[in-house]
Amino acid sequence: MAAILTSAASAATGGAPTPAGSATAPGSPSGTPDPAPSAGPTLTLISATTSPRKSFYYGVRNPRLTYVIGSNQPQNDLRIDVVNSIGETVKSFYRNDIAPNVPDSIRWDGTTGENHPAPNGRYSFRVLPQIGGPAARRASRRSTPAGSSSAEPFSLSFALYGYAFPILGPHDFGGAEGRFGAARAGHTHEGQDVMADCGTPLVAARGGRVQYSGYEGAAGNYVVIDGRGTGFDMAYMHLLEPSSLQTGMTVRTGEPIGLVGQTGDATACHLHFEIWTAPGWYEGGSPIDPLPYLEKWDAYS
Repeated sequence: MAAILTSAASAATGGAPTPAGSATAPGSPSGTPDPAPSAGPTLTLISATTSPRKSFYYGVRNPRLTYVIGSNQPQNDLRIDVVNSIGETVKSFYRNDIAPNVPDSIRWDGTTGENHPAPNGRYSFRVLPQIGGPAARRASRRSTPAGSSSAEPFSLSFALYGYAFPILGPHDFGGAEGRFGAARAGHTHEGQDVMADCGTPLVAARGGRVQYSGYEGAAGNYVVIDGRGTGFDMAYMHLLEPSSLQTGMTVRTGEPIGLVGQTGDATACHLHFEIWTAPGWYEGGSPIDPLPYLEKWDAYS
Protein backbone atom coordinates (compact mmCIF):
# COMPACT_ATOMS: atom_id res chain seq x y z
CA MET A 1 0.00 0.00 0.00
CA ALA A 2 2.82 2.40 0.83
CA ALA A 3 4.39 1.76 -2.57
CA ILE A 4 1.12 2.67 -4.30
CA LEU A 5 0.86 5.90 -2.31
CA THR A 6 4.41 6.95 -3.11
CA SER A 7 4.17 6.14 -6.82
CA ALA A 8 0.90 7.97 -7.47
CA ALA A 9 1.83 10.99 -5.40
CA SER A 10 5.20 11.25 -7.07
CA ALA A 11 3.62 11.24 -10.51
CA ALA A 12 1.30 14.13 -9.68
CA THR A 13 3.63 16.29 -7.64
CA GLY A 14 6.91 15.96 -9.55
CA GLY A 15 8.57 13.58 -7.12
CA ALA A 16 6.93 14.40 -3.80
CA PRO A 17 8.56 12.43 -0.99
CA THR A 18 6.62 10.50 1.58
CA PRO A 19 6.61 12.03 5.10
CA ALA A 20 9.61 9.82 5.87
CA GLY A 21 11.41 10.80 2.64
CA SER A 22 14.21 13.23 1.98
CA ALA A 23 13.94 16.82 3.17
CA THR A 24 12.83 19.53 0.75
CA ALA A 25 15.73 21.56 -0.61
CA PRO A 26 15.35 25.13 0.71
CA GLY A 27 15.10 28.22 -1.44
CA SER A 28 18.36 29.93 -2.32
CA PRO A 29 19.43 33.07 -0.43
CA SER A 30 18.83 36.29 -2.33
CA GLY A 31 22.43 37.40 -1.94
CA THR A 32 23.65 40.99 -2.25
CA PRO A 33 24.86 42.97 -5.27
CA ASP A 34 28.59 43.34 -5.78
CA PRO A 35 29.57 46.95 -4.90
CA ALA A 36 31.62 47.13 -8.11
CA PRO A 37 29.91 44.65 -10.43
CA SER A 38 31.42 43.43 -13.65
CA ALA A 39 30.52 40.95 -16.36
CA GLY A 40 31.79 40.09 -19.77
CA PRO A 41 30.27 42.15 -22.59
CA THR A 42 29.52 38.91 -24.45
CA LEU A 43 27.58 37.26 -21.60
CA THR A 44 25.51 34.36 -22.99
CA LEU A 45 23.71 31.27 -21.78
CA ILE A 46 25.34 28.06 -22.96
CA SER A 47 22.69 25.94 -21.25
CA ALA A 48 19.70 26.60 -18.98
CA THR A 49 16.89 24.41 -17.68
CA THR A 50 14.02 24.87 -15.26
CA SER A 51 12.38 22.11 -13.21
CA PRO A 52 9.79 21.16 -12.26
CA ARG A 53 7.43 22.88 -14.68
CA LYS A 54 4.68 22.99 -12.04
CA SER A 55 5.31 23.80 -8.38
CA PHE A 56 3.31 24.63 -5.28
CA TYR A 57 4.01 27.26 -2.65
CA TYR A 58 5.67 25.62 0.37
CA GLY A 59 5.73 22.50 -1.75
CA VAL A 60 7.97 19.49 -1.97
CA ARG A 61 10.03 20.81 -4.91
CA ASN A 62 10.93 24.46 -5.34
CA PRO A 63 11.34 25.80 -8.91
CA ARG A 64 15.01 25.42 -9.85
CA LEU A 65 17.11 27.08 -12.53
CA THR A 66 20.30 25.29 -13.58
CA TYR A 67 22.46 27.24 -15.99
CA VAL A 68 25.90 27.67 -17.54
CA ILE A 69 27.07 31.06 -18.78
CA GLY A 70 29.49 31.92 -21.53
CA SER A 71 31.73 34.97 -21.04
CA ASN A 72 35.11 36.36 -22.12
CA GLN A 73 36.10 37.17 -18.53
CA PRO A 74 36.83 34.72 -15.69
CA GLN A 75 34.37 36.09 -13.11
CA ASN A 76 30.92 37.58 -13.68
CA ASP A 77 28.44 39.27 -11.35
CA LEU A 78 24.91 38.20 -12.21
CA ARG A 79 21.36 39.08 -11.27
CA ILE A 80 18.75 36.38 -11.74
CA ASP A 81 15.18 37.61 -11.76
CA VAL A 82 11.96 35.70 -11.31
CA VAL A 83 9.47 37.46 -13.58
CA ASN A 84 5.71 37.03 -13.89
CA SER A 85 3.68 36.62 -17.06
CA ILE A 86 3.68 40.36 -17.81
CA GLY A 87 7.42 40.76 -17.26
CA GLU A 88 7.36 42.22 -13.75
CA THR A 89 10.18 41.17 -11.45
CA VAL A 90 8.86 39.50 -8.30
CA LYS A 91 12.21 38.50 -6.81
CA SER A 92 15.90 38.92 -7.62
CA PHE A 93 18.92 36.79 -6.74
CA TYR A 94 22.48 38.11 -6.86
CA ARG A 95 25.30 35.78 -7.80
CA ASN A 96 28.83 37.18 -7.69
CA ASP A 97 32.03 35.89 -9.29
CA ILE A 98 30.34 33.26 -11.46
CA ALA A 99 32.81 31.56 -13.79
CA PRO A 100 31.93 30.73 -17.39
CA ASN A 101 31.38 27.10 -18.44
CA VAL A 102 30.66 26.01 -14.85
CA PRO A 103 27.13 24.87 -13.86
CA ASP A 104 25.32 26.92 -11.22
CA SER A 105 21.77 26.81 -9.90
CA ILE A 106 19.25 28.61 -7.74
CA ARG A 107 15.95 27.57 -6.15
CA TRP A 108 13.01 29.94 -5.61
CA ASP A 109 10.84 29.32 -2.55
CA GLY A 110 7.78 31.05 -4.06
CA THR A 111 8.04 34.25 -2.03
CA THR A 112 8.25 37.77 -3.41
CA GLY A 113 10.96 40.31 -2.63
CA GLU A 114 8.71 41.46 0.23
CA ASN A 115 8.62 37.86 1.56
CA HIS A 116 4.95 37.30 0.70
CA PRO A 117 3.66 34.22 -1.12
CA ALA A 118 3.61 34.91 -4.86
CA PRO A 119 0.16 34.63 -6.48
CA ASN A 120 -0.85 31.78 -8.76
CA GLY A 121 0.51 32.18 -12.25
CA ARG A 122 3.23 31.53 -14.78
CA TYR A 123 6.76 32.70 -14.07
CA SER A 124 10.16 32.54 -15.70
CA PHE A 125 13.82 32.98 -14.76
CA ARG A 126 15.92 35.70 -16.41
CA VAL A 127 19.72 35.97 -16.17
CA LEU A 128 21.27 39.45 -16.45
CA PRO A 129 24.61 41.15 -15.68
CA GLN A 130 24.53 43.29 -12.54
CA ILE A 131 26.13 46.15 -14.46
CA GLY A 132 22.93 46.52 -16.47
CA GLY A 133 22.12 45.70 -20.04
CA PRO A 134 20.00 43.05 -21.71
CA ALA A 135 19.35 39.60 -20.35
CA ALA A 136 21.80 36.88 -21.32
CA ARG A 137 20.60 35.05 -24.41
CA ARG A 138 21.30 31.61 -25.72
CA ALA A 139 24.77 31.29 -27.22
CA SER A 140 25.04 31.32 -31.00
CA ARG A 141 25.58 28.12 -32.94
CA ARG A 142 29.31 28.64 -33.01
CA SER A 143 29.45 28.78 -29.19
CA THR A 144 27.03 25.98 -28.34
CA PRO A 145 28.09 22.37 -27.76
CA ALA A 146 28.20 20.01 -30.72
CA GLY A 147 24.78 18.91 -31.84
CA SER A 148 22.96 22.12 -30.84
CA SER A 149 21.64 24.06 -33.80
CA SER A 150 19.28 26.67 -32.36
CA ALA A 151 19.97 30.17 -31.04
CA GLU A 152 16.37 30.63 -29.87
CA PRO A 153 15.91 31.63 -26.19
CA PHE A 154 15.74 28.81 -23.67
CA SER A 155 12.28 28.06 -22.30
CA LEU A 156 12.62 28.82 -18.59
CA SER A 157 8.95 29.23 -17.68
CA PHE A 158 7.00 27.31 -15.03
CA ALA A 159 3.73 27.51 -13.11
CA LEU A 160 3.40 28.22 -9.39
CA TYR A 161 0.23 27.56 -7.39
CA GLY A 162 -0.64 28.13 -3.76
CA TYR A 163 -2.67 24.96 -3.25
CA ALA A 164 -2.89 21.41 -4.58
CA PHE A 165 -6.06 19.42 -5.06
CA PRO A 166 -6.00 16.83 -2.25
CA ILE A 167 -7.08 13.70 -4.18
CA LEU A 168 -4.72 12.08 -6.69
CA GLY A 169 -7.16 10.08 -8.77
CA PRO A 170 -10.68 9.98 -10.25
CA HIS A 171 -13.21 11.77 -8.07
CA ASP A 172 -16.47 13.72 -8.06
CA PHE A 173 -18.24 16.08 -5.70
CA GLY A 174 -21.31 13.91 -5.16
CA GLY A 175 -24.81 15.20 -4.56
CA ALA A 176 -26.52 17.75 -2.34
CA GLU A 177 -26.24 15.50 0.72
CA GLY A 178 -22.45 15.92 0.68
CA ARG A 179 -22.44 19.71 0.43
CA PHE A 180 -21.43 22.15 3.13
CA GLY A 181 -24.46 23.02 5.27
CA ALA A 182 -26.44 19.87 4.41
CA ALA A 183 -28.70 18.70 7.20
CA ARG A 184 -27.38 16.10 9.62
CA ALA A 185 -28.88 14.63 12.78
CA GLY A 186 -28.46 17.39 15.36
CA HIS A 187 -26.11 19.53 13.24
CA THR A 188 -25.23 20.60 9.72
CA HIS A 189 -22.49 19.24 7.48
CA GLU A 190 -19.32 21.28 8.06
CA GLY A 191 -17.36 20.25 4.99
CA GLN A 192 -17.51 18.90 1.45
CA ASP A 193 -17.55 15.22 0.59
CA VAL A 194 -15.40 14.25 -2.40
CA MET A 195 -16.15 10.77 -3.68
CA ALA A 196 -13.22 8.56 -4.70
CA ASP A 197 -12.27 4.91 -4.48
CA CYS A 198 -10.87 3.68 -1.20
CA GLY A 199 -7.08 3.59 -1.40
CA THR A 200 -6.78 6.67 -3.64
CA PRO A 201 -3.79 8.75 -2.46
CA LEU A 202 -4.35 12.01 -0.58
CA VAL A 203 -1.95 14.96 -0.40
CA ALA A 204 -1.85 18.15 1.65
CA ALA A 205 -3.76 20.93 -0.14
CA ARG A 206 -1.50 23.40 1.69
CA GLY A 207 1.56 22.56 3.69
CA GLY A 208 2.02 23.61 7.28
CA ARG A 209 1.99 22.22 10.81
CA VAL A 210 -0.02 19.11 11.63
CA GLN A 211 -2.47 20.35 14.25
CA TYR A 212 -3.96 16.95 14.97
CA SER A 213 -3.65 13.39 13.72
CA GLY A 214 -5.81 10.69 15.23
CA TYR A 215 -9.12 8.87 15.29
CA GLU A 216 -12.65 9.90 16.28
CA GLY A 217 -15.86 7.90 16.13
CA ALA A 218 -17.56 9.99 13.42
CA ALA A 219 -14.50 11.30 11.57
CA GLY A 220 -12.60 8.03 11.57
CA ASN A 221 -8.89 8.45 10.87
CA TYR A 222 -8.26 12.12 10.24
CA VAL A 223 -5.63 14.84 9.98
CA VAL A 224 -5.87 18.60 10.56
CA ILE A 225 -3.19 20.86 9.04
CA ASP A 226 -2.64 24.53 9.85
CA GLY A 227 -2.07 25.96 6.35
CA ARG A 228 1.15 27.95 6.25
CA GLY A 229 0.55 31.67 5.75
CA THR A 230 -3.20 31.26 5.14
CA GLY A 231 -5.07 31.62 8.42
CA PHE A 232 -6.90 28.42 7.43
CA ASP A 233 -6.92 25.02 9.08
CA MET A 234 -7.81 22.12 6.78
CA ALA A 235 -9.24 18.80 7.94
CA TYR A 236 -9.11 15.50 6.03
CA MET A 237 -11.43 12.80 7.39
CA HIS A 238 -12.37 9.10 6.93
CA LEU A 239 -8.80 8.09 5.93
CA LEU A 240 -8.37 4.39 5.18
CA GLU A 241 -5.58 3.99 7.72
CA PRO A 242 -4.03 6.17 10.42
CA SER A 243 -1.85 8.78 8.74
CA SER A 244 1.89 8.47 9.10
CA LEU A 245 1.86 12.16 10.02
CA GLN A 246 1.94 12.94 13.72
CA THR A 247 0.73 15.99 15.60
CA GLY A 248 3.38 18.71 15.50
CA MET A 249 5.07 17.51 12.32
CA THR A 250 5.57 19.75 9.29
CA VAL A 251 4.11 18.74 5.93
CA ARG A 252 4.60 20.31 2.50
CA THR A 253 1.98 21.26 -0.08
CA GLY A 254 1.40 18.21 -2.27
CA GLU A 255 3.03 15.81 0.20
CA PRO A 256 1.23 12.48 0.79
CA ILE A 257 -0.87 12.41 3.95
CA GLY A 258 -2.89 9.19 3.62
CA LEU A 259 -5.47 7.31 1.55
CA VAL A 260 -9.17 7.78 0.87
CA GLY A 261 -11.16 5.49 3.15
CA GLN A 262 -14.50 4.72 4.77
CA THR A 263 -13.68 4.89 8.47
CA GLY A 264 -15.79 6.45 11.22
CA ASP A 265 -19.45 6.95 10.27
CA ALA A 266 -18.77 7.07 6.51
CA THR A 267 -21.15 4.96 4.42
CA ALA A 268 -19.05 5.12 1.24
CA CYS A 269 -15.45 5.72 0.24
CA HIS A 270 -14.79 9.46 0.22
CA LEU A 271 -12.77 12.35 1.62
CA HIS A 272 -14.62 14.68 3.97
CA PHE A 273 -12.73 17.97 3.64
CA GLU A 274 -13.14 21.03 5.87
CA ILE A 275 -11.69 24.56 5.89
CA TRP A 276 -11.76 26.58 9.12
CA THR A 277 -11.03 30.30 9.42
CA ALA A 278 -8.63 31.82 11.96
CA PRO A 279 -7.92 31.34 14.76
CA GLY A 280 -8.49 27.75 13.69
CA TRP A 281 -10.20 24.40 13.97
CA TYR A 282 -12.18 24.33 17.23
CA GLU A 283 -10.05 27.21 18.49
CA GLY A 284 -12.56 29.96 17.83
CA GLY A 285 -12.63 29.75 14.05
CA SER A 286 -15.58 28.79 11.88
CA PRO A 287 -16.01 26.28 9.07
CA ILE A 288 -16.60 27.71 5.59
CA ASP A 289 -17.77 26.16 2.35
CA PRO A 290 -14.70 24.48 0.81
CA LEU A 291 -16.31 23.62 -2.56
CA PRO A 292 -15.34 26.83 -4.41
CA TYR A 293 -11.73 26.33 -3.31
CA LEU A 294 -11.72 22.63 -4.26
CA GLU A 295 -13.14 23.37 -7.70
CA LYS A 296 -10.48 26.02 -8.31
CA TRP A 297 -7.62 23.73 -7.20
CA ASP A 298 -9.04 20.85 -9.21
CA ALA A 299 -8.93 22.93 -12.40
CA TYR A 300 -5.13 23.26 -12.40
CA SER A 301 -3.77 20.39 -10.30
